[in-house]
Amino acid sequence: MGYGQILHQHGKEEDQAEIVVNIGGVKQVLYGDVLNRFPETRLAELVDCSLKSPEEISSLCDDYDPDTGEFYFDRDPEAFKCIVELYYYGEVHMKRGICPICFMKEMDFWKIGADFLDECCKSNLKEVQDELAEIAERVRTILVDREGDPSAGGCQRFQASLWRLMEKPESSVPAHVIAILSFIFILVSSVVMCVGTIPELQVEDSEGNLTEHPTLEVIETVCIGWFTIEYLLRLISSPNKIKFVLSFMNIIDFMAIMPFYVVLILTSFGAGVMELANVQQAVQALRIMRIARIFKLARHSSGLQTLTSALKSSLKELGLLLMYMGVGVFLFSALGYTMEQNHPDTLFTSIPQSFWWAVITMTTVGYGDVYPKTTLGRCNAAISFLCGVIAIALPIHPIINNFVLFYNKQQVLETAAKHEIELMALRSTEGELRAAPEHREHVCGSRVWDTSMSSCHIDTFLPLLKDTRGGPSMQTPSMETSFESTAEASEYSIS
Repeated sequence: MGYGQILHQHGKEEDQAEIVVNIGGVKQVLYGDVLNRFPETRLAELVDCSLKSPEEISSLCDDYDPDTGEFYFDRDPEAFKCIVELYYYGEVHMKRGICPICFMKEMDFWKIGADFLDECCKSNLKEVQDELAEIAERVRTILVDREGDPSAGGCQRFQASLWRLMEKPESSVPAHVIAILSFIFILVSSVVMCVGTIPELQVEDSEGNLTEHPTLEVIETVCIGWFTIEYLLRLISSPNKIKFVLSFMNIIDFMAIMPFYVVLILTSFGAGVMELANVQQAVQALRIMRIARIFKLARHSSGLQTLTSALKSSLKELGLLLMYMGVGVFLFSALGYTMEQNHPDTLFTSIPQSFWWAVITMTTVGYGDVYPKTTLGRCNAAISFLCGVIAIALPIHPIINNFVLFYNKQQVLETAAKHEIELMALRSTEGELRAAPEHREHVCGSRVWDTSMSSCHIDTFLPLLKDTRGGPSMQTPSMETSFESTAEASEYSIS
């Protein structure tokens, strides 16, 4: 809240007038010549307000006292301190702790364009806007998972329901059960693949070669059948088939089931084809590709997805680590070969062969299969060991920091999306109660409810989803429900 008092001094020009403003109980004296530097702003319009009618003056403020010449402004005093900086420094800088979106509402009220915002604050504002857009997208996804698209036809609704059943474990109990079954099949298939390589559990075929146990083959076939049905159902129900096929995780799913059918087709051609050396090598390679199914766990683990996203955001640090290691490996392997080549029992026969020694030394593994035997070679090994520790330690902290920041951000965004859904449900209930006043008379404590609900709305709301109907008469929140971020929701924004 604020009051502005214009004190015109005798013998002074209008632009030298003193303007005393009171914003939220904080008084500050401003001068006309300073405010006139930006004449299009609201504060500059107060300089010559003595020439305006009471109606015009009232349009500039929330209240006006003609006896004292005071102007009342119901605004944030902390944000106003940043607004005043424009008239003295030519730009506005947001202080830490102020919600960027709410601050932009303050700038709009004082008629100050976003171009006057400092560059660092613009980047902060852009980050918050992206986060709000992501929250809105998550809310839309949650609403679609709950209700679906009411305008879709019968076939489209069935396709959407099947997609939610196979792709959205949180959408319903059956979808959650299917996700758990898929997770179990992935674990069983991976265990069977590993156990099948134990010689004691293998059996001999007619030619005396060891093959997998028939029981394990049956379990493997059942798992592949589940993976195939799951992949086909997800492909059929996918709203975008091309995007689905080209998705990295779906490529992993395809690679997990493709070797089984290729080997099955090759086997159906007979023993003559399977005896070819090239075919045998291809079959062996396809069997090794079965390890790709372990990556299917990432579809059901938010932690693995977060780790993957964090590594993607740390490509620069990972590249820096590889560059450090590459330079060190080349340098110390060349030095090691030079210092060890004259020793009669040297293990460093060439620089490329010394790369292996440099790698295991700089990474502090040290298998001991290759080691220096001269004094200079050992000194070189000690230096390479220390440099390797430093080279690995330097980029690790930024990578870990990126992972922690990304993980915390994902948790905050998920919480904010759920919070917005709860607010939408509360506002829907509030609109229903207001639309039925005769029903509210019989509700215990309804006056307290209405008061608490109305107090949660503030002037600087953050519209994430727009109401296309313009009415609060819906029973439950849906895609067309409008909801506004309140002061509570602003706590979830990461600035």
